[in-house]
Amino acid sequence: MKKVVVTGLALTALVLLAGPASAAGLEPGEAGETQSNIMVGCMIAVAVAGIASAFGLAFAGSSAVAVTAEKPELFGRLLVLQVLPMTQSVYGLLIAVLLMMGAGLLGGSAAVDLSNSAFGLGGIAIGLVVGLTGISAIGQGMVASSSISAVGRNPEVAARGIIFTVMPETIAIFGLLVAILLMAGLGLL
Repeated sequence: MKKVVVTGLALTALVLLAGPASAAGLEPGEAGETQSNIMVGCMIAVAVAGIASAFGLAFAGSSAVAVTAEKPELFGRLLVLQVLPMTQSVYGLLIAVLLMMGAGLLGGSAAVDLSNSAFGLGGIAIGLVVGLTGISAIGQGMVASSSISAVGRNPEVAARGIIFTVMPETIAIFGLLVAILLMAGLGLL
């Protein structure tokens, strides 16, 4: 697990350094530099939240497979618990799409004057907020795994297990809210 975390941090550092380097041929304050930084923010939001969701899904999925092997009639209840850690990656995708729309990267014109480099740095900050709070998917996967095991022993606790499993997601919801507020404050929405 340590190797995965160290590798992830190294890749994140590489990407953060590569973002400004890719715009090296541009004059400071040009729109391309800002768009490049916004793309880095999009990538951070999707990649970090997506990797965390993948770990959470794996934790929950391994427990769901084990319980389903013995009690296939519980498949539907277990599927709900297993899929919950995926929502953080959806938040990352949503923020990436909103950032790209605000920067005019999906067609149309930018919502702001991209010659101001503050918008590019804001895009990176927004991506970091969603990506880092999306790491809660790993803990959510652990809680989902325990809930799945509990449902395997007593199917009547499924609703309680869902409540426990949703609790770690509130951190990601806070990150999503802050990201949306930052985009609104910067005029990207």
